[in-house]
Amino acid sequence: MISKQLKLVAVVITVALSFQLKAQESKSIEGRWNLTISQDGKEVPSWLEVTHSGFSTLVGRFVYAFGSARPIAEVKSDNGKFSFAIPPQWEPGKRDMEFEGSLEGDRLMGKMIYTNGKTYDWVGTRAPKLHYNRQPVWGAPKALFNGKNMDGWHATGENQWQVIDGVLTSEESGANLVSDEKFDDFKLHIEFRYPEGSNSGIYLRGRYEVQIADNHGLEPSSIYFGGVYGFLTPNEMAANPAGEWQTYDITLIGRRVTITANGKEIITDQNIPGMTGGALDNNEAEAGPFMIQGDHGPVAFRNIVVTPIMK
Repeated sequence: MISKQLKLVAVVITVALSFQLKAQESKSIEGRWNLTISQDGKEVPSWLEVTHSGFSTLVGRFVYAFGSARPIAEVKSDNGKFSFAIPPQWEPGKRDMEFEGSLEGDRLMGKMIYTNGKTYDWVGTRAPKLHYNRQPVWGAPKALFNGKNMDGWHATGENQWQVIDGVLTSEESGANLVSDEKFDDFKLHIEFRYPEGSNSGIYLRGRYEVQIADNHGLEPSSIYFGGVYGFLTPNEMAANPAGEWQTYDITLIGRRVTITANGKEIITDQNIPGMTGGALDNNEAEAGPFMIQGDHGPVAFRNIVVTPIMK
């Protein structure tokens, strides 16, 4: 009996030590990282999260330059290096995206093999903690759209946006629209309308997309109307039928967001983990602009009013 007990204790100690060593080895890469991929002459913002699952397995989530957060089944870690692979989502080709890297000082550095077989360098920095002001003092509301022209906004490409009868309108897919002014913490009121089957979004600080899409009557999802794309799912589907004017009232303080859609609070004081696909950058400690998505379908906006927090 004693022999069996000693063997059991030995097994437990061995497992515990193995777990401890694995934790010591991997602890430094655990957490959330803002990645920048040097790809075809561009600096592509991406995001990585690494966490423990059980005794020693590392798992994660990854956000590329477009698409939603996707799970990583296992992050393999050995001798200071780590690797993982994820299947394509909206990328061209059928091969997995493959990543390998290591911790160099306070940064992650590595290489990515894209779905087309090309290899690119990337670097990662730890995502910053964003301060949450529990007692905000709000400034004066400010209209970001004057109803007359596009002053205060610029297109990310060839501009298809125009002002029609006081409405900021994109009649076809084209460029996104970015506010000239940047904001830190704020309250936003915005009204929008889209035709049947269309899709758009409003990016908070240019990094976190709140989805705008024709999803009336569907079950809520993080990639549907009112969701923070790929991360936060509304507690109900609040979309009206296509063709009607609709509203979002959004409060963002630090990472915490509250979203009211058409008068219904659908996300309450939830943390946004990191940038969503399509973000302008992942410099989360900095103020950022609003970006209106115009590359997915026709959409119209009016009454865009922001109330910034007082410092």
